[in-house]
Amino acid sequence: MAAFGVSISTLLAAFIAVSALDVVESTPAAAQAFTYNPRPPKPPRPPAKNDGQMLVQATEVDYDYNNSRISAVGNVQMFYNGTSVEADKVIYDQKTKRLHAEGNIRMTDAEGKITYANIMDLSDDYRDGFVDSLRVDTEDQTRMAATRADRSSGNYTVFDNGVYTACAPCKDDPKKPPLWQVKGARIIHDQTEKMLYFENAQLEFFGVPMAYLPYFSTPDPTVKRKSGFLMPGFTSYTAFGYGVEIPYYWAIAPDMDATFNPRVTSKQGVLLQTEFRQRLSNGSYQVRLYGIDQTDPGAFAGQPGDRQFRWGVDTKGQFALNDKWVFGWDGVVLSDYFFMSDYRLAQYKDPFGSFLSLPTEAISQLYLTGVGNRSFFDARAIYYLSYSGNQNQVPVVAPVIDYNNVINSPILGGEFSYKMNFVNLTRETAVFDPITTTANTNSLCLTTSADPMARTPSQCLLRGMPGTYTRLTAEAQWRKSYTDPLGQIWTPFVSVRADAINADISNQPGVSNYLPVGDTQTVRLMPTVGFEYRYPFINVQPWGTTTVEPIAQVIIRPNEPNAGKLPNEDAQSLVFDTSNLFSVDKFSGYDRVEGGSRANVGVQATTQFDHGGSVKAVFGQSYQLFGLNSFAVADVTNTGVDSGLQNARSDYVASLAYSPNRTYTFSVRTRMDEATWNINRFEAQATANFDRWSVSLLYGDYAAQPELGYLTRREGILASGSVKVAANWVVQGAARWDLEANKINQYAIGAGYVDDCFVLAANYVTSYTYQAGSTPPVLSHAIMFQIGLRTIAQTSTTSSSAGMQ
Repeated sequence: MAAFGVSISTLLAAFIAVSALDVVESTPAAAQAFTYNPRPPKPPRPPAKNDGQMLVQATEVDYDYNNSRISAVGNVQMFYNGTSVEADKVIYDQKTKRLHAEGNIRMTDAEGKITYANIMDLSDDYRDGFVDSLRVDTEDQTRMAATRADRSSGNYTVFDNGVYTACAPCKDDPKKPPLWQVKGARIIHDQTEKMLYFENAQLEFFGVPMAYLPYFSTPDPTVKRKSGFLMPGFTSYTAFGYGVEIPYYWAIAPDMDATFNPRVTSKQGVLLQTEFRQRLSNGSYQVRLYGIDQTDPGAFAGQPGDRQFRWGVDTKGQFALNDKWVFGWDGVVLSDYFFMSDYRLAQYKDPFGSFLSLPTEAISQLYLTGVGNRSFFDARAIYYLSYSGNQNQVPVVAPVIDYNNVINSPILGGEFSYKMNFVNLTRETAVFDPITTTANTNSLCLTTSADPMARTPSQCLLRGMPGTYTRLTAEAQWRKSYTDPLGQIWTPFVSVRADAINADISNQPGVSNYLPVGDTQTVRLMPTVGFEYRYPFINVQPWGTTTVEPIAQVIIRPNEPNAGKLPNEDAQSLVFDTSNLFSVDKFSGYDRVEGGSRANVGVQATTQFDHGGSVKAVFGQSYQLFGLNSFAVADVTNTGVDSGLQNARSDYVASLAYSPNRTYTFSVRTRMDEATWNINRFEAQATANFDRWSVSLLYGDYAAQPELGYLTRREGILASGSVKVAANWVVQGAARWDLEANKINQYAIGAGYVDDCFVLAANYVTSYTYQAGSTPPVLSHAIMFQIGLRTIAQTSTTSSSAGMQ
């Protein structure tokens, strides 16, 4: 790994680089780890009275009728057209329509801007005049001061020897220089353009000059968006060397804008980046374009990037059809699947956000979603772009449709609901996954392996079938709860589910060991009858209320049709714990359906403390009463096998959650062997959130599950936290400790100074980078620096290294 370092002078050089440019405040995606401290919102100002009437209050008021002059002396307060003026002395000349004020002047305009001065001479409409020794406080809490200011035409104000800052003055010593300020021989405020122009300016920190800027300009604090150059960014990565970006922001119209962001790299030339955004009356969309004519494609020899021209398109949008329906899209198209990673684009641009893992594919989709009072509809077509080059093993899903509805009116005194799911997916090449050491070390489960017959259920799982798979599922359910005089709650329920399946499976080597190849049609029917019993016991004490609730569930249904003989695409994940102990169907998707009669039994105890806080505990077990146990039947992915449900008596599951107050939360989840009480799965989590610090700690211990591909025990700790070590200093970090290997394999640490006007931060992050083909991901390292001056600019620099040479 190369060494990285960026000094504060390098960051400040960004200001010198834009000495003749318009600067627009920006927040780059890679600089989101630290943000300015929030400022308390101010109540909206009442509309100003613009009736032309002048109200004057003072210790003494003289009227000079001969010269049409009004003089007010002593604690003068004058209100005119929404503006108030306070001073020791105010003279208003009705002939010349000039207002002259002296001594301890405080003028507040209709927009909330406050001007302090010693002498002020203005026209009565405040369009022209001059002010001596002034200080201006705006509604956005920015401040300006000058020895003199001249105002003309109501649009231009010239500040001589001006000072500008967005930092609040020191409470203990208001005369002390702020954290940062910009001094200029002249500062020109063009209120028509809403721009501030600085001439012969210098940037100071704590009164010490740090950078000289012959000329620069920035939008005034009232501007939220304006065309101009954004602050530069600096990036380095093994693939392209060093990169410098000077983005240009174009505010095309009130409803659209664009950002042009060329990156000049030291190894590969210029990477062009453009983003266009538009907001319409019913939604918005954006399009990002990337392109580079590489000067040294040979640097990517043997990699997907070994080509001269590389490009990418990324777009998303969402629009509302009405108050219930929206449609939208996400789309990514690349010249090669490794383009985003090579140039650290999109999610790769922010390693801190991708801590622990990076996505293995980009999602392109079209969708339509509708939400009713008690109904939901969602339809989408999805294309997954693989970042590892295994595109032919990734399915194209077109479409997947979900609909569910709960009837508002009772039927037979109970609640009736129904749902539907339709999916159609296509995959070119089968996906096999090794589950033995021999299969893993000898690559027996790869589609290119020499011996196709080695791909058998004892060696490999079939994670994805080749061909086309179509399934339509419809389910209706009725349930009603009764409470008897003893307080017992009886809930009978009835449901019926039907699946129509068509599987056209390609006869690729080894696939016939798992599924029948060719075109197969199947209809699957699963009726279910059951009831649930609860009997809550409530104990009230002076310190709180405890509820102990035994729960029993009996479910009667036939065996799962064609169990283990059908493709399984959406029900491959199964974790048995207290969250699904009382689920009628414990499979996570629709491709498997739980069959056989079962009883779920447990007890739930909850204590609510009168002074706040609660404890909740759940313990239980599931029993296969009769019929075929679906979880004991191995399918193409062995889902259910070794889940704790595969035996007639399931493993015991338990959970405990304790929250004494809003500060702390503690939780424990475990699954224990029903015969030996050995712990097969254990998770413990603790979080604490204080004003000055927060911490989260997660411990996990999982027994080996060789039939699912986990050949060894897994144990680790994931910790994260942040500490406000001082009023404005924050330290944050995260780490993952693999206890089996006894090493910390991922970590991130950052520190920063944050207040209401300034951010200076650094982050060091390790994250996984996916390589071409089936090569395992390697650990990459990144250092990110961030500096921000509120209302002036914010910039960041990133330096990273991965496994490429």
